[in-house]
Amino acid sequence: MAKVDLISNTWVDLVFEGRNQTYGAYKLRKGTARRNIWSLIIVFAAAVLLYLAISINNAYEASRKKAAYNEAMELSKLIEKKEAKVEKKTPEKIEIIKPIERVKSSIKFTAPVIKKDEDVKPEEEMKNQDDLQKTNTTIGAFNVEGNDEEGGEILKAKEEIVQPAEPPKEEETKIFDVVEEMPMFPGGEAALMEYLQKNLRYPAVASENGIEGRVIVRFVVGKDGAVSQVTVARGVDPSLDKEAVRVVESMPRWTPGKQNGQAVNVFYTLPVTFKLQ
Repeated sequence: MAKVDLISNTWVDLVFEGRNQTYGAYKLRKGTARRNIWSLIIVFAAAVLLYLAISINNAYEASRKKAAYNEAMELSKLIEKKEAKVEKKTPEKIEIIKPIERVKSSIKFTAPVIKKDEDVKPEEEMKNQDDLQKTNTTIGAFNVEGNDEEGGEILKAKEEIVQPAEPPKEEETKIFDVVEEMPMFPGGEAALMEYLQKNLRYPAVASENGIEGRVIVRFVVGKDGAVSQVTVARGVDPSLDKEAVRVVESMPRWTPGKQNGQAVNVFYTLPVTFKLQ
């Protein structure tokens, strides 16, 4: 097999020998060698540039990672040094010096109370006028041996601190679901239905959109008959739910429910019906 030479143009002259060389094909074939050389140069240059770009990028990434690693190491060393320098100081005990109360000597004043002689203790015996004149001690609430007769004060009885009221018993705050005598609206069921019919105002939004239904309202009838904690157990539409809650909250006091003869707090469920005429 003959050796192919991409640079030499001798084969062109052989092919076009004795032919019309002014034809474009001759000139095109004549420039093939030059085009091949430039193609090789361009491919080689592109390969070199690509290799250089990859090498530069790898070197940059390596230097960046190394710098980040060095920075992290330096930061960890600084943190270790700071932690080593921090010394835990034991809290100093502060002694609170209580001031010594200066008290003047006094004799307990005994109010006259009629008792049998054997029931009266010696320290509770009432001092007579002669005994009081013989002593320079002040009369106070207690028998006290003072430590400062001139600058001291008479020891007074401390006022009794009012104890907080006991929390209400569980029975007083418990809310029953069912009791022996359930709460009742004043006048009974018929009066309740009449109250709802007179006081319900059909919301305009619900009326225009043709919305109707039954809203289930749950509330508490207290021991005093007051209605509280009104919630919607099952709603129909926000406007209807809001109106049902408003009507129930505006109700007068009920007759409270009773358990064992005592008025108690009772949950009550009431359906409020909205129906377009």
